[in-house]
Amino acid sequence: MLTQPPQRPAAARPAGLLACYLIWGSTYLAIHLALPSFPPFFQMGTRFLAAGGLLMAWLLARGQALPSGLEWRNALVIGVLMLGGGMGLTAQASLHIGSGLIATFIAVVPMLTCGWGLLFGKRPTRLELLGMATGLVGVGLLVQGASFAAAPVGLLCITGATLAWSLGSVLSTTRLPLAKGPVGFASEMLCGGAALLLLSLALGEQPGWPPTAVATAAWVYLVVAGSLVAFSAYLYLLAHATPALATSYAFVNPLIALFLGVVLAGEVVTAREWRACAVILLGVVCILVAGQKSRKH
Repeated sequence: MLTQPPQRPAAARPAGLLACYLIWGSTYLAIHLALPSFPPFFQMGTRFLAAGGLLMAWLLARGQALPSGLEWRNALVIGVLMLGGGMGLTAQASLHIGSGLIATFIAVVPMLTCGWGLLFGKRPTRLELLGMATGLVGVGLLVQGASFAAAPVGLLCITGATLAWSLGSVLSTTRLPLAKGPVGFASEMLCGGAALLLLSLALGEQPGWPPTAVATAAWVYLVVAGSLVAFSAYLYLLAHATPALATSYAFVNPLIALFLGVVLAGEVVTAREWRACAVILLGVVCILVAGQKSRKH
């Protein structure tokens, strides 16, 4: 009997990239829409606990073994960084800054990932250094715009979010690997979600009850599409593609988020902020091109 050959990791990359591009580009608006009923850390905590719980239950029902103690420890550290710090602070920043501009600021993640990589012996190429420098110029222009200048708290939150997310991304592929496959994704979401809910409790966040229909729909979208589909796709890409390709969503997401924010949410983006966005994305392009070149050698 002829058997189908096992699917090669490269075959699943386009689907993973498409999920990160389209879904994550729209999640910034979904986070904003859910905030009236689901405050930032409560929103993210319940989102990842629900997604992680559903995924883990499905895996256990299929006979999947639980992660080891060491893998749970790694999941806790990565979950606190990427979900607690990265997503929690992103939701907090959404209280002060438009979703499109937040997505644009997060476009610096590939640059920060290259920077953190220096600590683990990964030297960036000249083109990557050029991209990092260009991106930093763009960030400097962006934070001087009206939106960020009027919300210093939001700026601090989104800066902390990008630092935590990029560090977690590097650690998950170098020093603190998760359990292989979906069970690793589930363990990270469970650990990160629990940390977020503890922080929400400590901050005294109060969800609005009953939640509005729009906020509920946005929360469900974040659980199913943003967490179960796109986040799992991102972790898959981290394990089976170069860091530059895995973080290439940072180039596409701002374009989608800016479009949705302006058209659907009535967000205002000034001409200066549009120019800053273009400079940041130019830096991201340099890094992605450098990443593609490194894959060919």
